[in-house]
Amino acid sequence: MKKKDQMVTFRVGKELFGVPIHEVPEIVRVPEVTMVPEMPSFVEGVINLRGRIVSIIDVNKRLRLGGGARTKASRILIVDVDKKVVGLLVDAVTEILRLPPDSIEPAPEIVTFVGSEYIMGVGKLPGKLIILLELQKILKPEEIKRLAADEQIASPKDNMGRTPMESAA
Repeated sequence: MKKKDQMVTFRVGKELFGVPIHEVPEIVRVPEVTMVPEMPSFVEGVINLRGRIVSIIDVNKRLRLGGGARTKASRILIVDVDKKVVGLLVDAVTEILRLPPDSIEPAPEIVTFVGSEYIMGVGKLPGKLIILLELQKILKPEEIKRLAADEQIASPKDNMGRTPMESAA
């Protein structure tokens, strides 16, 4: 099984989504999330991931699916969006599976009218459909810049203006 054919599948609400496994270097449990003032509604806040401040995007809110509460099954997919590391909060990671290229179809026309520029296609497997997300489009460039600025604010600094990682160096 080639890595490029593998998908990480996850649930958001009742829907099953997938992203290529090579775009998800890490999956973590949901730690305490620190809220940052005046963020868009789909940004849960930031977490400290081994000394690195990472913005957390609630996929449920971003895709306007009318989300539910976090559970023990909730996870954060750590991904790189336009050279910016972000965490995607999902209801549960279900599995890693192989999705043959011939089982992927373009998103139906009706979907393109609903503002789902993040959807690159639909994977068909026996008994299930997987909505395939295009991570590079999940955030707009101006949103990425704002997240970067807010992470700088959220990162604790010493009296010389350095973050703990910079102070230790």
